[in-house]
Amino acid sequence: MPVNYATPAADQLFPVAGVRLGVAEAEIRKKNRRDLTLVALDAGCTVAGVFTLNRFCAAPVQLCRKHLAGSQEIRALVINTGIANAGTGEPGRQAAQATCEAVGALCGIAAEQVLPFSTGVILEPLPVDRIKAGLPAAQADLKADNWHAAAHGIMTTDTVAKAASRRLVVGGKTVTITGISKGAGMIKPNMATMLGFLATDAGIAQPLLDSLVKEAADSSFNCITVDGDTSTNDSWVMIASGQSGARFASPSDAGWAEVKAAIIAVSVELAQAIVRDGEGATKFITIAVEGGKDVEECRKVGYAIGHSPLVKTAFFASDPNLGRILAAIGYAGIADLDVDGVKVWLDDVLVAENGGRAAAYVEEDGARVMAQAEITVRVDLGRGAARATVYTCDFSYDYVKINADYRS
Repeated sequence: MPVNYATPAADQLFPVAGVRLGVAEAEIRKKNRRDLTLVALDAGCTVAGVFTLNRFCAAPVQLCRKHLAGSQEIRALVINTGIANAGTGEPGRQAAQATCEAVGALCGIAAEQVLPFSTGVILEPLPVDRIKAGLPAAQADLKADNWHAAAHGIMTTDTVAKAASRRLVVGGKTVTITGISKGAGMIKPNMATMLGFLATDAGIAQPLLDSLVKEAADSSFNCITVDGDTSTNDSWVMIASGQSGARFASPSDAGWAEVKAAIIAVSVELAQAIVRDGEGATKFITIAVEGGKDVEECRKVGYAIGHSPLVKTAFFASDPNLGRILAAIGYAGIADLDVDGVKVWLDDVLVAENGGRAAAYVEEDGARVMAQAEITVRVDLGRGAARATVYTCDFSYDYVKINADYRS
């Protein structure tokens, strides 16, 4: 079960004017499961996205990039689970194109106005015929208040659906923000297998939205790791419909700072939900690194700790084997790191300083913290003022079981 996370109720996820969602059972890989989601956008929406940096990126990722770079506005998204359509070569690209053409024909729009997304097993062909057959049911299900169903419809190995929603008032207008995400394993973004979709009824000019989606990703999805594997299909997309009447074209516009902060807060909540539902996870771990010369070296340290199987299994065992954390800091890639200047805490317990165990540290204190479901590892590099945070989870027996049985 996820660590201190439950899916919000359907009535806690606010509809976003200009965005409708429909879900269907298309039997893409398994029977009796919601595996096809259609998102219809009213005219006038702006859309932006960031995607995996994996060179083996999936066919739908390639097509999304192409369509977003085109001249036509995006009017629909189509998302399938079960088959990733990655490692499928030219036939995979043709399948993604055929999916967009099918959505276009159904919705009366051009194929170039459709963004396709897939998640699931890599190296298997996408059954386009099943998607085509399922699309009419997804279209018939289109509703503005269908975020809860859509959150379930994009799941793979997730144990719970992931969603978040906010409302705020700016300039006398109510702005709504709602998003969903999926992911539990193969998570280490340079942009995680994760999919994320966020919509707001604020009007956000394209250049501003392009900047925001990257900044939000860097503050959320690019700060998480479950297992250090960057997927072929990772996608994070933002939609701004403009139907609230609140419009923003410049970072200096009144109310933009509040809207931006709320959008990033929803992004962080969606990203953390992925880690809390990490495959087999029993603990949620925040790694806060400070005192770096720059953010990049702080992230290197955070990810070195968060990726280490030895660190993660120690957390699962509630074993304060803290030399594993020091070792990870040491191999993070900071060539001129003065280890005598590094300090490490578990929550409020100082465990290391001056190149070794803190004088006041006793293992009972470390064991007390390690037994908690939520733990913060704080590292001070003693080199500057930069800081960064990484979110991760432990490795349990179930991680191996889930991934050993993934295709069964």
